[in-house]
Amino acid sequence: MNSQSGVVVRTKTSLLKQLHEAGQAVWLDFVDRGFLAQGGLKKLIAEDDATGVTSNPSIFEKAMGHGDAYDEGFKQALTQGDVSVQKLYEKQAIADIKTAAADLRPVYDHLQGQDGYVSLEVSPYLANDTAATITEARELWQQVDAPNLMVKVPGTQAGVPAIRQLIADGLNINVTLLFSIEAYQAVAHAYLDGLEARVAKGEPIDHIASVASFFVSRIDTQIDKKIDARVKDGDKESEALKALRGKVAIANAKLAYAWYQALIASDRWQALAARGARPQRLLWASTGVKDPAYPDTLYVDTLIGPDTVNTMPPKTMDAFRDHGAVAQTLTQDVDAARHVLEEADRLGLDLPAVTSALVEDGVKQFADAADALLGAVAAKRAQFAGDAINTFEATLPHDLQGAVEARLKSAASEGWSRRLWQGDASLWTGKDEGKWLGWLAAAEGKQVDAEALEALRQDAHQYADAVLLGMGGSSLGPEVLSLILGHGEGSPRLHVLDTTDPGQIAGVAKLIDPARTLFIISSKSGSTMEPELLRTYFHALSGGQSDHFVAVTDPGSKLEARAKADGFAHIFLGDPAIGGRYSVLSVFGMVPAAASGLVAPVLYHATAPMVLSCGPDVPPAANPGVKLGAIIGEAAVSGRDKLTILASPKLQPFGSWLEQLLAESTGKQGKGIVPVDLEPLGGPEAYGADRLFAYFALAGERDAEQEARLEALAASGHPVLRITLAEAENIGQEFFRWEVATAIAGAVIGIDPFDQPDVEDAKVATRKLVDAYEKDGDEAREQPVAETDDFAVFGFGDGIKGDAAALLKAHLASLKPGDYAGFLAYIERNETDGLLIESIRTALRDAKKVATVAGFGPRFLHSTGQAYKGGPNSGVFLVITRDPDPDLAIPDHRASFGWVQIAQAKGDAQVLAERGRRVLRVHLKQGGGGLAALKTAILAAL
Repeated sequence: MNSQSGVVVRTKTSLLKQLHEAGQAVWLDFVDRGFLAQGGLKKLIAEDDATGVTSNPSIFEKAMGHGDAYDEGFKQALTQGDVSVQKLYEKQAIADIKTAAADLRPVYDHLQGQDGYVSLEVSPYLANDTAATITEARELWQQVDAPNLMVKVPGTQAGVPAIRQLIADGLNINVTLLFSIEAYQAVAHAYLDGLEARVAKGEPIDHIASVASFFVSRIDTQIDKKIDARVKDGDKESEALKALRGKVAIANAKLAYAWYQALIASDRWQALAARGARPQRLLWASTGVKDPAYPDTLYVDTLIGPDTVNTMPPKTMDAFRDHGAVAQTLTQDVDAARHVLEEADRLGLDLPAVTSALVEDGVKQFADAADALLGAVAAKRAQFAGDAINTFEATLPHDLQGAVEARLKSAASEGWSRRLWQGDASLWTGKDEGKWLGWLAAAEGKQVDAEALEALRQDAHQYADAVLLGMGGSSLGPEVLSLILGHGEGSPRLHVLDTTDPGQIAGVAKLIDPARTLFIISSKSGSTMEPELLRTYFHALSGGQSDHFVAVTDPGSKLEARAKADGFAHIFLGDPAIGGRYSVLSVFGMVPAAASGLVAPVLYHATAPMVLSCGPDVPPAANPGVKLGAIIGEAAVSGRDKLTILASPKLQPFGSWLEQLLAESTGKQGKGIVPVDLEPLGGPEAYGADRLFAYFALAGERDAEQEARLEALAASGHPVLRITLAEAENIGQEFFRWEVATAIAGAVIGIDPFDQPDVEDAKVATRKLVDAYEKDGDEAREQPVAETDDFAVFGFGDGIKGDAAALLKAHLASLKPGDYAGFLAYIERNETDGLLIESIRTALRDAKKVATVAGFGPRFLHSTGQAYKGGPNSGVFLVITRDPDPDLAIPDHRASFGWVQIAQAKGDAQVLAERGRRVLRVHLKQGGGGLAALKTAILAAL
């Protein structure tokens, strides 16, 4: 046999053949594509009378995870369409199993089904799930489609009823991971139960085969450890203990066989045998010797008997062929075997506890092997996918790298990838997190009606413009898609309004012709104040043309009811199991995108490779979303909680969406990630030890200077993440990667990433002010604590005194390492204001070595506002307001848009102060120097 496989086939008459003649079947515990292709199994069949093959995740991991033997198979499978990692593995494993089954088919036919089987195991992840085990076993049976297949099912508590059902279904079953006689008895009865169920239905049972795989050497390994430890400690029973070394496992197996002999002599079995039933043979597994002090054929020589199987790894098979001893040993010294177990019990070696622990450990070992296997397959899939999957590279300092590796290891052992997709709330806080995972299916395109989206896309061609009216997640995702991907030919330009700023609203109103504009009202709750006010304004502006309006909302909302009553052109319903910030790949993102010409199936197709890469079958270390989540979560826990977003020009808009996702999801209970977007990149000296940098680059758009600065940051010990997109159309992959990562980071940090407890408080504070004004014109005016010709300063709490310059200086002086400065600007979001705020941020960062954040209100209120109020209390905030000039009236309302905007700013500042945040409000006066004058004052205060 080939040297790669580690199996050597000899041409002389083999002791293995004699073993077969003694009544014990010889099976090979090994599978490898090269071995099969070179005829290795056929030689074993011909020269050693081998009559079966077993496989498990460990065997396939060694075969697939190392070298290139399976590369061609992977390539061919992927040319037929991208598939999950599990399916990609299964295609290769099933191909090997089919080949082995074909090689063994002459044996099966010659022995009339008594032997000639090859075994394929159900996923070890399902060891404690009866229904899932049954489903997967049936699928494997159908896919291999060979009568000499045995499906391996673990003999766990959940496995026993699965075995009973699968035997009743007519499948051949190899029961694995049996260590105790009691566990063996349970599966033996399950086998009989399944046969009897078929008899009761009048179905044949003469073609069904089963083996019970009884593990041997692992028992001695554990028992011997106990013995050696007690002998070393000078136990008074040392001699009795030493007498049991290497004997307990064999004694355990002999008594299991004695029970088997009694079973087949029973009336119950004889009744089934009369109908052609085949006995469920005991198969000795784990027969490789672990202790070099023992003969390397120990667990073969001592367990030879009729109607049994010994499945051997290549090394053990070679050893027995060379110097094994063939004799009927299984039925010898049975009384001595009983004495061994009695002594083990008397000496307190606790065999039941050992075997119970070995079952759990066996499941874990196979799961760990499956993780390694699927991780290797995932790496192959990514390699052959090329540019279809966005790339990711992390350069981490040593301490963070160690924490991430430890986290990924524990996440693998705890099954985080699977638990995320299963909606297991215990991954987070054990509350209702499992009810908020609709975004997983949405990323696969399952939430949208593709035909309805296409109808909207076609209908939208009649409009020159489309205006999206929404807030938070309902608007940021569509805006990013529009800015990065543009609008389709013949489709309307998309304008996004997520504000109450009168200047921005009036600006959009001037750009459009209402008669040729499609208006999209987007609100999950259907009662969010800002979209409703915007709807009122633009509905009046359009002359009440409701058929120019589209509603995107959750089922049963007020907006749905209004849309039906008013005769909106389209109504798209969301999934209540998706929070707004996770909704970009649902109707909330896809409806505006379709209106502007994006073909939804094209985006989903481009996104699919990342969805599959982040699937439940991809272990954490190979799962792009889970791995990223471990990094950003561990960084936050270690104090690097300022995730700084950088991007090449075309991808820069992505930061605004990512900012709200991270902040609103993680910033609560005094913990979380503070995202930093649109802060210009500086040198290493500009940053403290609280940063984590994430850089997004579009291939072909790399900036050499920016790359050099990133290299300098990494070289100085800052963690740097680099993500590269081959095409802008792959942006959907980053939506999904970061959604997964954010959910996982929440698990690392220890919070619920799907609630937003502090966002609502600012809404309530604003609503109180607005309602009071709408009712009786009460403006609740405040008195400034200081003024200049250009602005007034408002403080919170007692004892805030001094002139404006002193107050600003003291406020900014409170910034310390690890803090951040926040500029919350309730002013018009335009290029001029944006550049001024950017310059203020840069100056303050360089002077104080702290992170800076900024947002235009009320846009950020529904997103990053959560982190500012509920996250780490390390922010120093400046809320900036101004009197709008001109203001903009809202039909049927006393309050104007400008008045509402200032009310929102006041409510925001009030809640920040109530949360113990350091906050001042600066109101820019009409006729003053505006934001430029404030900049001058801030620079003077540094």
